[in-house]
Amino acid sequence: MKKLAIFGSLFFLLSLSSCIKDNFNYPQGTVAGYKIIYFPSIAINGSKFQVVIQGTSPTDSGATAVLDGAPVQYTTSMTITNQTSAGIYNVVYTAANPQGYTASDFRVVVVVPASVAADPVVGANDFSGTYLRAATGVTSTWTKIGPGVYTVQNPGGAAGAEGLYAILTNYSGNDIEIPSQSSLYFNGTISTSGAVYKPTPAPASYSWVFNAPNYGTSVRKFVEQ
Repeated sequence: MKKLAIFGSLFFLLSLSSCIKDNFNYPQGTVAGYKIIYFPSIAINGSKFQVVIQGTSPTDSGATAVLDGAPVQYTTSMTITNQTSAGIYNVVYTAANPQGYTASDFRVVVVVPASVAADPVVGANDFSGTYLRAATGVTSTWTKIGPGVYTVQNPGGAAGAEGLYAILTNYSGNDIEIPSQSSLYFNGTISTSGAVYKPTPAPASYSWVFNAPNYGTSVRKFVEQ
């Protein structure tokens, strides 16, 4: 009798295991009666920063959006044309799934006045380099991306802000500024006040008040390395 009881229990467990396995045969696109939701992803094509000379027709390299392994359509927040005024713009690319969940990426487009692009002094200037803020021991890197236009990595020279960028302009002589711009890096409006660039004596140096959320009003000084 004991052997029969053990055999019966084993048969019951095997039968139960078989039933549990069958429960995993869910209809395609569902799990345990719940519909699977796929979330979109999107990444811009090409450079994060683009310079356009006012009056010219730019090319938008667009973005790549994917949903459940397949390409999907995306929308853009604006289109830069030959009629767009000089300024700094965030072009946001957004993809969505049927449930309304979205993913976004962005490109910063700088439209440069035609007169600036034609200025030989501005064209010859290149202030690209790495500058140290001695007060924090943190560096800031400038990269020229077009006539009179630079990206500035960590413009505040703050610890932990190495991946944040701003657009700087040099539209006349040695004059520099971070013009007022809506920054998706800093989640707010940023600019500089009292900016001064001194290419000589070497090494080059500059100072400014960096106006950004939580950055205060102190003058920040940097020296080229």
